[in-house]
Amino acid sequence: MSVTANSVVSPAAGRRPISLGTPLTYALALAVAAVSIAPIVYVIVGGFRTTPQIVDDPAGLPDPWVWENYTRVLTQSDFWRQAFNSAVIAFGTTLGVVVLGLCAAFVIARYTFRGREALNTFFTLGLLFPAGAAILPLYLMLRDLNLINSYWAVILPQVAFSLPITIVILRPFLSAIPRELEDAAAIDGADRLGFLWRIVLPLSRPALVTVGILAFVASWNAFLLPLLVLGDVSLHTLPLGVQNFSSQYTTDTAGVLAFTSLAMLPALVFFTLAEKQIVGGLQGAVKG
Repeated sequence: MSVTANSVVSPAAGRRPISLGTPLTYALALAVAAVSIAPIVYVIVGGFRTTPQIVDDPAGLPDPWVWENYTRVLTQSDFWRQAFNSAVIAFGTTLGVVVLGLCAAFVIARYTFRGREALNTFFTLGLLFPAGAAILPLYLMLRDLNLINSYWAVILPQVAFSLPITIVILRPFLSAIPRELEDAAAIDGADRLGFLWRIVLPLSRPALVTVGILAFVASWNAFLLPLLVLGDVSLHTLPLGVQNFSSQYTTDTAGVLAFTSLAMLPALVFFTLAEKQIVGGLQGAVKG
């Protein structure tokens, strides 16, 4: 039995060549992930240490693990009241952003009228406007409206500043819905609002979840606006609570780290659980 040269298969045959860029890409991604995650891990783990441990070895691990810092924050501080304030403002902002953003994006995407593209450009330019530049006139306007020291003083501006990115994300989704579906819905007796409620909302779920999560996380982490318009301590949110706790317990580094980790934990968990929805929503916006 003879074996010809053509029947000999090279061990490397059929193998996909490995590009030099692939390991470099993974290495760069791991480096960026490490830089992003390391501060969060340090804050959370630092809350399980004592201040003398942190002073002696800032980069060390808890030895032993101390739960007292977290227990003290949850039982002896204003954490729960501030968490309630943050939740009310964040959910109110999210609801306003989703409802108003959907209505505005639906009109721009599905209606034909004079000045439509100019209106869309106006909202897009809102992405370039820094919120910090409007703080002083915004404060004066809210003061004249008697909204200072109320939830509305934070919710309304946050909704306004979140609308541009919301419309930018939602419009491609709404434009991509086939006209045939709208015509079929009209034949079945559905008006514009019926089409929006029965067809557009289910099909736009990834985009709505995306803009809702982005609005929630941004509102939960907001600091400058609540600092200026919420002078009443009973209305302070968690970012302001972190500042107050840090000022009150300047020498208790471990306690400050515990308070900080608990303050950022809800937004972090919320964002992590909905990560796939966010990526899908942004991919759909780019494709549209």
